[in-house]
Amino acid sequence: MAEQQVYLNWSAPFNVAHPSRIASKDLQGDKILLPQSALEQLLSASTTTSTTPLNSHTFTAFDPYNPYSVAAARRERSNFRETTQQLPHPLMFQLVNQKNGNSVFAGIREFSANEGEVALSPYLLEALGIHEDDIKDASPPAATQTDGPEVIDLTEDGATNQITEGYRITVKAKQLPKGTYVRLRPLEAGYNPDDWKSLLERQLRASYTTLTKDSILSVKGVKGEEFRFLVDKSQPEGNGICVVDTDLEVDIEPLNEEQARETLRQIAEKAQRAPGTEAGSSVGHEIDIWKDVHGQVLEGDYVDYTLPSWDRSRPLAIELSIEDDQEVDLLISPKSNRQRALPRDSEHIFAEFSSTKDGVKRIVIQPPNVELEGAESLLITVYGSSIPDHPGSITVPRRFTLRAKAEETQGSAAAPVDLAGSPSKNADEEQCKNCLQFVPKRTIVLHENFCLRNNIVCPQCKNVFKKSSEDWAAHWHCPTHPEAYGSTPFSKAKHDYIQHTTHACPSCGPTSPFSFPSLTELARHRTTVCPSKLILCQFCHLEVPQEGDPLDPASEAETVISGLTAHERADGARTTNCHLCGGIVRLRDMAAHVTHHELDKVSRSKPEICRDELCGRTLHGVGPRGQINGGTRMGQGPGNELGLCSLCFSPLYVSMHDPEGKALRRRIERRYLAQLMTGCGKKWCQNEWCKTGRANQGLEPLGSSAAAALPLVKPLLEDIRDHSKSMHFCVDEASQRRKKTADMLAAEAVWEREWCIAALEAEGGDLARARAWLNNWAPTKFGK
Repeated sequence: MAEQQVYLNWSAPFNVAHPSRIASKDLQGDKILLPQSALEQLLSASTTTSTTPLNSHTFTAFDPYNPYSVAAARRERSNFRETTQQLPHPLMFQLVNQKNGNSVFAGIREFSANEGEVALSPYLLEALGIHEDDIKDASPPAATQTDGPEVIDLTEDGATNQITEGYRITVKAKQLPKGTYVRLRPLEAGYNPDDWKSLLERQLRASYTTLTKDSILSVKGVKGEEFRFLVDKSQPEGNGICVVDTDLEVDIEPLNEEQARETLRQIAEKAQRAPGTEAGSSVGHEIDIWKDVHGQVLEGDYVDYTLPSWDRSRPLAIELSIEDDQEVDLLISPKSNRQRALPRDSEHIFAEFSSTKDGVKRIVIQPPNVELEGAESLLITVYGSSIPDHPGSITVPRRFTLRAKAEETQGSAAAPVDLAGSPSKNADEEQCKNCLQFVPKRTIVLHENFCLRNNIVCPQCKNVFKKSSEDWAAHWHCPTHPEAYGSTPFSKAKHDYIQHTTHACPSCGPTSPFSFPSLTELARHRTTVCPSKLILCQFCHLEVPQEGDPLDPASEAETVISGLTAHERADGARTTNCHLCGGIVRLRDMAAHVTHHELDKVSRSKPEICRDELCGRTLHGVGPRGQINGGTRMGQGPGNELGLCSLCFSPLYVSMHDPEGKALRRRIERRYLAQLMTGCGKKWCQNEWCKTGRANQGLEPLGSSAAAALPLVKPLLEDIRDHSKSMHFCVDEASQRRKKTADMLAAEAVWEREWCIAALEAEGGDLARARAWLNNWAPTKFGK
């Protein structure tokens, strides 16, 4: 059937919403938010018209053989046209800024904006030439406590203008053709396609519905850099194209030849500094305990290492030795289901940003640290310190040595406590009052005179500097962080950037409420409550953001109580069948459901087994899902009071009235005599009260005649009512084999013999499946 044409003619003016009030929506690309009333107006303006086919009848009493009803139906259909409300897909709009004439095309995100307002993404604000300062925040002021209801005087002049005041644009419904080709031109030289090609494809697919000619397209890089492109040409030709549900060919061309040459030069220069090259950073890999790792890192680069195993009962020390006191930082994050991201300056668990002491940075992680709970490995990153807008040299690699070692607990025999606490000195040495060094007494006067004239001691850190040195001139201490100090301008700028600069969460957005006074607090946010924190979902087994709203106390409380993130709570709402009982259970409730099975298993009573010594069956039957006494509940019980299963009792059954059991006693006696005198004739029989069984085992017959067998059978007949005494009837081969296998399982001292017999009966003698049945349904001995 041909696609129905949708007619849509709609436009309306709106005030631009202030970006601070739509930060939680995280608008990206060309997406906008419109109010609910706009959707109703669009539905009213959109109509799809179609004529009802001739062979479709809407009359319940239509008779095709009645000429009068056929004529009436045709007359009715000639005047009938079906109209339905339908919106085109995808829904696109043209935004026009009347103040400067700028125009851009956009796609809809949702209809959730305030009435009379339109929310725009940063890309659309830039394309329309609207700055944040131009937009007035029209959010209502906070309500104040009054004695009565608020009264608004609608007779005042300007009351209506005050409500509608704002930066206004016009929004028009506009359908664009599906694009087949677009040409982008980078605005700066040095754009390497390997850095942005995949990011551009993902951003176009996730955040864009349209592309507007001569607009600026921005792509965020993995390191926070921004790639900007000019939309120069598109096909079909026009002012814009639709990029949804179409095969779009993207061509990248430089603005001019000079930019092309500069791009090639920068790409070649970057290739020389690629990881693994002599002038580039080292390539990370797995490291071993006690084995030193030598490497180098460029400014702004990360070298990622993994420590897969270590002695978790002892403190772990990670040491970073740096050559020439270069600014290199040490970052560590345990890798677990709740922490998957590689350590970065704004996302880490442990970090050492301070200046080196004797060229070494050190982080010691104690065994009881809660961050190590559930850790698969340790992610260790060496970071070449970099400060935005600060001059630096990225061409010279900074060399380092990384080592991980287990330390002894303080106070143990291997690491005794130092009770002296002071350095040893010789008797002929004296300490200088200025530099605090020990020098021979015979030269103390000369040393102090020279030291006081040329050296100066910092009163806080007690480090000695030459008075005219650059280190002393640049020496600093932080008043709010007494442990932080340094002797270079870069270290001071680095400390101010980390501890005294406001940082916004890059995942939550710059206009979100998640702005932090220091980089360490931002890292704590990104590794705890940030919705974009990566986790390994225990239900879909994928690395996904944990999601949720950190500002919602109810959501955070549910996360703490249940131990599940918002994503896991949503994903865990899917249902599946319990592998034990077959019940329908939510995935997130499966652990508690299985725990109930374990608790029920502890209190289960042992199944009764057949009294026959060679029989491997229970008295009342079992099922594959752990059902005990299942046969009796279905009316297939043993049917006797001797303690024999139904199969062992069946040769003894007769349909006659025997209230005292005399006839039953005679049948048992005859069966014992038949076994002892003639045997069962089965080659697998192992019954010691059977002539054939004794022959199979190489034993002599017990009684070959009735006179010899009767004295042996008489004691067995006297013990018929005593269920603690076994009976000795021949059984089938499968039952006899199950009984021997059950005895071997019971010899492992994990499960009782009765449970082993029940498991083998339920699983048809399969040993592996019987073990699984026991693990699922049978209680173990002494809580093993």
